[in-house]
Amino acid sequence: MLNQNTNRVAMSRRGNGASRERGFTLIELMIVITIILILIGIASGMYMKSVQHAREAALHSDLRTMRDAIDNYTMDKQQAPQSLEDLVEGHYLREVPTDPITRQKDWVLHFGDTVISTDQTTVGLDDVHAGTDQMSSEGTAYSSW
Repeated sequence: MLNQNTNRVAMSRRGNGASRERGFTLIELMIVITIILILIGIASGMYMKSVQHAREAALHSDLRTMRDAIDNYTMDKQQAPQSLEDLVEGHYLREVPTDPITRQKDWVLHFGDTVISTDQTTVGLDDVHAGTDQMSSEGTAYSSW
């Protein structure tokens, strides 16, 4: 009889212990979910920062390409272009690029009265800037680039 009681107690202990080991408690699940949410928040912030840096790098590249095309057009034709479309028609650009920050073709054109060479006959477009006054990650306005 004593042996049967001992077996019952042992079985009830194993049964209770096994049921506790089968699942997670609510507090454990809440801790894991909280950790996952914190990691997602950190990752999304880093992702947005990298997207911003990529757009800024594309803007720098687009501005450099357009400025080089303006200079090349002016030197070749001995006159400054009057618009960005002149650069496309003269095959100095394939197309007018889209501003990666505003996602529009809203470039601010600067028309100057200086000449690059002594043979230049007319003045016109001599620089281009971004069309937004938003602040960059460097702390300067995109329009000042």
